[in-house]
Amino acid sequence: MTEASEATVTTEADPTEYDVVVLGAGPVGENVAERARAGGLSAAVVESELVGGECSYWACMPSKALLRPVVARADARRAPGLRQSVRGPLDVPAVLAHRDAFTSHWKDDGQVAWLDGIGAPLYRGRGRLTGPRAVSVTAPEGTTTRLTARHAVAVCTGSHAVLPPLDALAEVRPWTSRDATSAEYVPARLLVVGGGVVGTEMATVFQALGSQVTLLVRGERLLPRMEPFAGELVAEALTEAGAEVRTGTEVTAVTRDGPTVTATLGDGERVEAEEILFATGRAPRTDDLGLENIGLEPGSWLTVDDSCRVLGHTWLYAVGDVNHRALLTHQGKYQARIAGAAITARAQGVPLLETDRWGAHSATADHDAVPQVVFTDPEAASVGLTLAEAERAGHRVRAVDQDLAAVAGAALYADGYRGRARMVVDLDRGILLGVTFVGPGIGELLHSATLAVAAEVPLDRLWHAVPSYPTISEVWLRLLEAYRDGS
Repeated sequence: MTEASEATVTTEADPTEYDVVVLGAGPVGENVAERARAGGLSAAVVESELVGGECSYWACMPSKALLRPVVARADARRAPGLRQSVRGPLDVPAVLAHRDAFTSHWKDDGQVAWLDGIGAPLYRGRGRLTGPRAVSVTAPEGTTTRLTARHAVAVCTGSHAVLPPLDALAEVRPWTSRDATSAEYVPARLLVVGGGVVGTEMATVFQALGSQVTLLVRGERLLPRMEPFAGELVAEALTEAGAEVRTGTEVTAVTRDGPTVTATLGDGERVEAEEILFATGRAPRTDDLGLENIGLEPGSWLTVDDSCRVLGHTWLYAVGDVNHRALLTHQGKYQARIAGAAITARAQGVPLLETDRWGAHSATADHDAVPQVVFTDPEAASVGLTLAEAERAGHRVRAVDQDLAAVAGAALYADGYRGRARMVVDLDRGILLGVTFVGPGIGELLHSATLAVAAEVPLDRLWHAVPSYPTISEVWLRLLEAYRDGS
């Protein structure tokens, strides 16, 4: 706000009281509010941007809406009788219009109506903690409302993209993930810095839409949090599609001269493009929440227990990205269900099932069974621990690998199918600690692996879960056969 607007602020004399006050109306905040209301508690939601949050308007929905035509065309090109029909370029305006429809044209009327439908009042404006269980909300017009929470305040404000500390970077007008997913045009040349999920997905999108993409990765491989073969297969596919993938490369400076952006690399080489996208990490949206008023560090990640309650505070919860446990929308919504149940139980004086690893009040999946799909071509999907993570954790493990192309369902899915599957077996308990699939069309295969890992299903019982023939799911049989045969 300007100084003039601050001078005209009016404040309600008496605070408005609710059982739960939720800061942030993304999918996570919405789910905390819904679970509180389902438990008979009153709940208010505070939001400074669009109700629906990052996922609905700048992340999950627009990125996957952009990727779907890209992957569908790639699949068609691998199918006999279709490949000749899809040789031409994608209809860029139609793809962008498809994206716009899935973001509701960046209007949140529908999600506001949903909040109203569950009986959770919405306060638009900047929410700040002013003390224990106390929140002030400064509306866009400058008025301030005071809210108090009888039982809990839930911080669900998410995260934002981080830009590297390069000189005069703001003058270059770099893209972040928000700019890429809401782009109104396709640049002739695009530099993408970062080899994680955002970097690889957006490189896939823009290369297919007509950009000449150069992917600059500081590390030695793409998708570093997955099994090494995942990044290798995605890098191969991007290269075959026409992108340039450069690993072990650091950007040391960026300048703009009119329509041209120039990135200087660590070895002094300069690379030019029309736009540059930095996909180099996330930071919590906690820098302006008033954390200093309750003894916490502004701008910090909030450390929580398995019920998502902030350590050292009986009334404060941090759910979703802000607690840095698993920065994924579906995982944040899972945490919201856990936190909502815990808040309700504590409010009603019901003992929590904190001693039950997989109980209703413990977000155990954050440690042991986090699923993720990267919607590149090929798709990469994983749940649980990688082989390296399992070994570092001290488990006695064995990795079992299979070539997905050898499965009849995969060969039927696409000519020249390329893919790989791995399961990481806990040899002492005879269960799976992790599973990774890479290949076209494997995203929908992941939930079977998630069930096996989260339920800790013994491999001897999985042997009796018969996959349908001929589907890609038959890879499960091949993995189990290889495990039994010791190959």
